[in-house]
Amino acid sequence: MEKVIETEPVIESSLEVDADSRKYPIHFGKNLLSDSKLLGSCVRGHKAIIVTNTTVGPLYLGRVKSALESAGKAVTVVELPDGEEYKTIDSLSAVWDACMEFRLDRKSVLFALGGGVIGDISGFAASAFVRGIDFVQLPTTLLAVVDSAVGGKTAINHPQGKNMIGAFYQPTAVIVDTLALETLDDRQYAAGVAEVIKYGLICDAEFFEYLESNMERLMKRDPEVLGYAMKISCQRKADVVAADEKESGIRAILNLGHTFGHAIEAHQGYGNWLHGEAVAAGMVMAAEMSCRLGWIDRSLVARTEALLVRASLPVVPPPNMGIEAFMRYMSVDKKVESGVLKLVLLKSLGEAIVTSDFDKEILYDTIMLYQQRFKENPGRYMVQSVHSEKEQAVR
Repeated sequence: MEKVIETEPVIESSLEVDADSRKYPIHFGKNLLSDSKLLGSCVRGHKAIIVTNTTVGPLYLGRVKSALESAGKAVTVVELPDGEEYKTIDSLSAVWDACMEFRLDRKSVLFALGGGVIGDISGFAASAFVRGIDFVQLPTTLLAVVDSAVGGKTAINHPQGKNMIGAFYQPTAVIVDTLALETLDDRQYAAGVAEVIKYGLICDAEFFEYLESNMERLMKRDPEVLGYAMKISCQRKADVVAADEKESGIRAILNLGHTFGHAIEAHQGYGNWLHGEAVAAGMVMAAEMSCRLGWIDRSLVARTEALLVRASLPVVPPPNMGIEAFMRYMSVDKKVESGVLKLVLLKSLGEAIVTSDFDKEILYDTIMLYQQRFKENPGRYMVQSVHSEKEQAVR
């Protein structure tokens, strides 16, 4: 474990998310998890609950709890098991049980301290408890910072599909302590980079080109490049959420690679492929389909794959997934309408669309192409299971 050097809390920059249901800030800075004034200002009443997991809790729970108590707040804690496989109704019920036992009311606040799983469970719990209490996102993974902590999507998984049970419910603030990312495991960090690359593909060609020029620095966690990548990613997501909070239209472009990716996660067993890994493979498949439809050049497919490989991410699905396996899970995707599958595909670099206007044979051919690629070169595309080496928040 590498020790994070303590510094005085300081907000270095902020963005605003202007969703229809709520405006809220995203703060970036060092040691913000220890900022008593900032965290205390998020609590309108007297009580707060912190939801975290068994990996993040030992690292950062003490700081957040002490900061809130120093601000005069009464605090209780729920510590859940770590992993996507625990994004379940049982974990959700454990949070509600703690809320009841601590007698939280509508002025109480729920703090989500962890990655995307903790944020999704916590937000859903907050949305329903006494018909809605405030919650604050304290993301500790890059993927959570640039994706799940921003935008108000909350959910738990169902055995038949990822994020099938949930609600749109915006946080009151997102507080990003950049020091927490310094202790993030390399594989988890790379999974977050997949979502960063996504923003370049769907809505910002200039950002994609920036990433092509700076990927090695980003993977080394260069503060300047990482800071810029986080802010641009969050700003692009904030722009999309402001235009379409509840995904009735343009917001669905944020799901580039996710229809394929969610199928991979569900089929392999939640937690075996990290979310960002599955999305990475899914984005290459979406790019390949876009090329086969004549919308993008073959060169963009190659650039997408090359950038993901430089980020140490998989670019093909697992070899045990054929057409039947993909379609079983894709048929229950949230974008399916009246039995018709919709996919997010690319019209050009920086432009994505949601469409059902494709021949299923092209989809089937794409799936089979990447299955064959894995068989030809398995060493290049192998993804390590988290069950063989449990993902940790520290090196």
